[in-house]
Amino acid sequence: MSHYFRHQDTPWTELGDGIRRKIVGHTPELMSVLVQFDRGAVGTVHAHDAHDQIAYVVSGRFECQVGGETCVLHPGDAFIAPRLTSHGVVALDDGATLLDQFSPRRDDYL
Repeated sequence: MSHYFRHQDTPWTELGDGIRRKIVGHTPELMSVLVQFDRGAVGTVHAHDAHDQIAYVVSGRFECQVGGETCVLHPGDAFIAPRLTSHGVVALDDGATLLDQFSPRRDDYL
């Protein structure tokens, strides 16, 4: 893996249902991933057994649910979902983008 991430040189991986991602970088203990959504695309509510997650809103707006609490987040906002905490999003704008941070890294993404 390179020590650098160049956005223009890294293609999006289509996940379906209006969601795509780019892995920015990772170590065994940390992973950073850009996730982009079409308007109305849903990141289904779920929880991680082994990963803490912080999701930072890069662009657009998201209706987020974390631990049963709902909040609309704007660029510059973030949510924190420790292990075993339910969380999910609905994109309110086309091209809405999150920068997800995971600890430890998501080996299932590699």
